[in-house]
Amino acid sequence: MCGAASAQSIYSCVDAKGRKITADRPIAECTDRTQQELMGSGSVRRQIGPSLTAQERAAQEEKDKLAAEALAREAEDKRRDRALLLRYPSPAVHQQERATALAQIEEVIKASSKRTLELAEQRKAMNSEFEFYVKDPAKAPLSLQRKLEENDASVGVQKKFVLEQDQEKKRVNMRFDEELVKLKGLWVLAGGAPANASVSTTGGLKGTKAGAKP
Repeated sequence: MCGAASAQSIYSCVDAKGRKITADRPIAECTDRTQQELMGSGSVRRQIGPSLTAQERAAQEEKDKLAAEALAREAEDKRRDRALLLRYPSPAVHQQERATALAQIEEVIKASSKRTLELAEQRKAMNSEFEFYVKDPAKAPLSLQRKLEENDASVGVQKKFVLEQDQEKKRVNMRFDEELVKLKGLWVLAGGAPANASVSTTGGLKGTKAGAKP
């Protein structure tokens, strides 16, 4: 019995009229103000804040939601930073991956250029055949006309493809540049590259330690 009594809570507050009220449950007259929940010994177990209006509750929920979203974004940023540092533990690794990505694009551009040269050679042969119909192109065989049209279309496709790959090279360099800005700070925190180190888009690590001789 003694243990049960000591475990029972007592609620206390001062109402709007200045009266001190105590009860064995939350006090209805004090829902607009702070109440104290007391233990059987008389010490304060916790403070109970005033009840919120519907508008106040909605505002608080929105505030809590924004705070939770901010924490989630911060956690996601930290996760991405960790993943980035694991992928690129040093400037040399980052530069090597940039070089590899750009080399792959160069390879497909070379293949496209080779195809364009092949189309140019094919066009020479077609032009030689078409010379017989220069005065009246309408008399040229439909098969020859179709080959000329297909050749023009194929050349156009290759030109467009090379332009797209040039844009892709710019995007790749931009991505690696943005990563490098982030990584410089991460490497310093991890005890890696110095803050003044930089990597060129053509390869090679730049930057020297203070006091180092050239």
